[in-house]
Amino acid sequence: MAQTTPNHTQTVACWAAHDPSGKITPHIIKRRENGVDDVTIKILYCGICHTDLHHVRDDWGITMYPVVPGHEITGMVTKVGSNVKNFKIGDKVGVGCLAASCLKCEFCKSSQENYCDKLQFVYNGIFWDGSITYGGYSEMLVADHRFVVHLPENLSMAAAAPLLCAGITVFTPLKDNNLIESPGKKDRSSRSRGTWARGNQIWEGIWSSCNSHQHISLKGKRGQRGTRTLDFILDTVAAKHSLGPILELLKVNGTLSLVGAPDQPLELPAFPLIFGKRTVKGSIIGGMKETQEMMDLCGKYNITCNIEVVKPDQINEALERLARNDVRYRFVIDIAGDSSNL
Repeated sequence: MAQTTPNHTQTVACWAAHDPSGKITPHIIKRRENGVDDVTIKILYCGICHTDLHHVRDDWGITMYPVVPGHEITGMVTKVGSNVKNFKIGDKVGVGCLAASCLKCEFCKSSQENYCDKLQFVYNGIFWDGSITYGGYSEMLVADHRFVVHLPENLSMAAAAPLLCAGITVFTPLKDNNLIESPGKKDRSSRSRGTWARGNQIWEGIWSSCNSHQHISLKGKRGQRGTRTLDFILDTVAAKHSLGPILELLKVNGTLSLVGAPDQPLELPAFPLIFGKRTVKGSIIGGMKETQEMMDLCGKYNITCNIEVVKPDQINEALERLARNDVRYRFVIDIAGDSSNL
């Protein structure tokens, strides 16, 4: 691996962490030249995900410093490669967690690039050319067009940014469990922040799913209110907790889908599974086709995120607030500084 390869000739201002203290400071990186399959994007906004906090502090022991976080990126296309037919200069676009995959395996061919064995992330990953990837806490990004999505014209580019990670993380398990086009089923998130309603479905615990460790209290003892009333529960909690009381809320054959990533094993008692024929499964972000589908759906119903916009010099303050759960809305960095009307 290398920080750059010979075609990394573009000097780009960014904000990076250099050690496990996690302190973010202004930095300079080199981006590759726009290739035949690439689009160059002027970054306008970038959401702050709890994953960013884990990476800058090396909580998982995998950080390659300097690390430039950010995988909820929105901006404008400024250059397109000769092989790129689906984007043009001036397009509003988004880039999420994915930077590269093998493009050949069964998962890539079925639009599930997020499960490719050779998946690489938009930061702290290794791109096809062997260089380390740097994320959206920067002024510009060069991305392979196959890992870029169109943003609906009617959506705020700031409020749409968290859809690229937190949004698709919620959307994919809902779709996998037939909750997109199946009115009448009941679902609940183990976080009570926001509501998205469509038809007879109620989808709760929207896009701030990565923001904090707080979750609602769910009564699950046999005979209590709520027991065996839900078809599906989406668990976004990123702290250690017991799944037993939550599972008791599911009907027979109900499903609990985990998208949070606690750093300690969860408590999973057997009896709620055995006596309810219930399923516990996991999910991570989504493929590119799903991500575009989610974005189009959000455009159709004018769905965006509740956000708090911060300037680049407020990133450290935002990360500290995130660490102590002092977050009401999703943090989004105004990278360009003069684009608040977009």
